Amino acid sequence: MAGGLGDIRGRAARVVFGGLAAQLGLGCVYLSSPLSPAMLAEFGWSRAELMVAGSPRTIVIALASPLVGMLTARFGARPVIAISITLIGVVFAGYSAVEELWQLFALSIAIGLVVAGVGDIAVGTVVSKWIVRGRGLALGICYAGSNLGGLIVSLAAAWILGFATWRDAYLWVGIGAVVFLLPLVLVCVREPPPEAAHDATAEKVSADLTDAHGIDVAAALRTRDFWVLGVALFFFYFYYVGVTGHLVLYLTDLGLPIAEASVGFGITVFLGVGAKLGIGLFADRWPAKSALLLNFAVVLAASLLLLGVPAVGYLPLFIVAYGFATAAQNVVYPMIVAQRFGTLHMARIYGVLMLALLPGGILGPIFAGWMFDRAGSYMLAFQVFAALNAIGFLGLCTLRTRRD
Repeated sequence: MAGGLGDIRGRAARVVFGGLAAQLGLGCVYLSSPLSPAMLAEFGWSRAELMVAGSPRTIVIALASPLVGMLTARFGARPVIAISITLIGVVFAGYSAVEELWQLFALSIAIGLVVAGVGDIAVGTVVSKWIVRGRGLALGICYAGSNLGGLIVSLAAAWILGFATWRDAYLWVGIGAVVFLLPLVLVCVREPPPEAAHDATAEKVSADLTDAHGIDVAAALRTRDFWVLGVALFFFYFYYVGVTGHLVLYLTDLGLPIAEASVGFGITVFLGVGAKLGIGLFADRWPAKSALLLNFAVVLAASLLLLGVPAVGYLPLFIVAYGFATAAQNVVYPMIVAQRFGTLHMARIYGVLMLALLPGGILGPIFAGWMFDRAGSYMLAFQVFAALNAIGFLGLCTLRTRRD
């Protein structure tokens, strides 16, 4: 293995491509948002009911993340990702047959396992082991897959709804994920051999990247920075999952046809492709903390722009800022975790940090749906999101720039 992304040859390049394929599977989860108006129209559920039925997904993602970290450390990334990709086909077939709200609730549990398995922990860990110099761009390429996948399924949903049903959309996307992505993961994803890990460590490109060693979970929990990262991640998920779950519904409230709203949602997802590549390049040339703060400054800006969408017409600016900021987070957090705590125990530490998704990702969409059902508007919820993002950004400014 060559030391940096620009020098990648052979197996290291295939691992990056395999990580991209895994994240394309993660992008399939975005299908639920453009299909939610059609489901509500058929069943007559309220928006809050829909969000509550989907909440187990977030619980399972959060609780399963430490387990995914342990399984990745024990067995490697490939079996974890491969099983999760297979589950996409099974779970989406289940979604296509939903008749009752409780079934949606049960399927949300299963999709949570899928997201945890193909998400940032397994992919970020295996790629970080293979790549030292140029890690930011390598992670950016992999994590862009979720956004590219989200765009593909959003456009597919708009197309399928033109001549078929939301049930058909779930079934066809699930089959496609297994047929096209599973072979790529099985062929491409590999753990680095011991000599490759040694070569990467010996290269010691910079003080921030000499991280094949590192502190364990117990030591990380005793640091202030771990908790700062955890609280900021909670605020981020409270905002991100809350807005994402309601974005298509909100755009239709503003008068956009469902097809245009789905395309608008797809654009926010697609912008993440460039965002992840761009923030990855930035992180390779500047300190990881600088990339993190740039990312969360844009998160804050996007949440403020959202407040002006109805009256001022900031929708295009919001879409650009939101698409960039929410996508780039996937890159900067693994970077800062690897820089701050090292890669040796990265999977476990990152898995524990992802527990922040449990309260944040559950409460965000339910809170926004509850506020809409009570007030007929999302505005107060959006104001709370902006305030919490400001607090999170200020907290991240206090992070240390080197490991203990």
